[in-house]
Amino acid sequence: MLHASSTFANLVLGHAHARHIAAYTPQNAPYQTQPGQSGYNQCGTGYNQSSECQNVYLNTVQDFCLWAPPYPGSTIGDTEQVEVAWCMQSGYGTRLIPDGTITGAHLVVTPDYVQVTGKWGQVGSFYVGVLTLAIGVGNLTNLNILENDQGGEFDYYGATGGGYPLGGLVFSSAFGQLQQIEIWTSFISYDLFCFRACKPSLNASTLCQDTYSVMGCEWNMPANYSAGIFEECVGDSGQPMGIYGTSTFSQGQPATPPPLSMPSSSSCTFYNTISNGQGLLPSGAASTRVTEVPTTSGAATSFPPRAYAEL
Repeated sequence: MLHASSTFANLVLGHAHARHIAAYTPQNAPYQTQPGQSGYNQCGTGYNQSSECQNVYLNTVQDFCLWAPPYPGSTIGDTEQVEVAWCMQSGYGTRLIPDGTITGAHLVVTPDYVQVTGKWGQVGSFYVGVLTLAIGVGNLTNLNILENDQGGEFDYYGATGGGYPLGGLVFSSAFGQLQQIEIWTSFISYDLFCFRACKPSLNASTLCQDTYSVMGCEWNMPANYSAGIFEECVGDSGQPMGIYGTSTFSQGQPATPPPLSMPSSSSCTFYNTISNGQGLLPSGAASTRVTEVPTTSGAATSFPPRAYAEL
């Protein structure tokens, strides 16, 4: 059953452990932003497949990053505090996502957040939310994720306020000039990823909640997980996860409600593929702009919840 809520207005002001941190740029960030951090935030330029950089970027469908383990052989649950940035483009001092890892990606910019999602081999319906949404599919074991690892959740707060991964910073130019995005949430597994970074606002923490840590991507961020499509769209803002009218779902209740409906998207630009030149693409093709067409999708998609590690 859902709990009736008379305090939605208070939720919009941010949840209890929302924090303020210094606003950094990649150029002025300190070497490390949190005590005990395993990696670093002064990452330089270019790329390095051994990089311990913990800055990610969500900019365009051809320019986004994911959190993933720095070494093979461990589960997401074991590496949650030490994940590093794997990016589609060079220039950030991070590791590069090998070409062919992402076989479908969908990026949507909405008034309130930027989001990237994807699932290997799964075809779903397209969701656009209050964020920049990049959705994709691929073989995420290329990013040191164990085969069949159901993964887990990362967020800006973590267990003690330093975030998971500890000291991880998120940047985006989706709303104009490149800026740090303080409030964000993300999931990844061997075949699924989603990343939402909310535009600075009073309702950012309700749209990028970190309280549904075992509900997974498809419940927290209903989206298009189709393979073979690379697109950039604009979209309407979605409803906060877990809020159903005047009721609020709490993780762990006996009955789990379905995901919220997908907002509409339009003005999509399609690409043949995305590439950084590192690794082999199945087609051998470079990233090429194709066309721009208006598309709209507002249908709800229902996915069964997956079992995620509670990080």
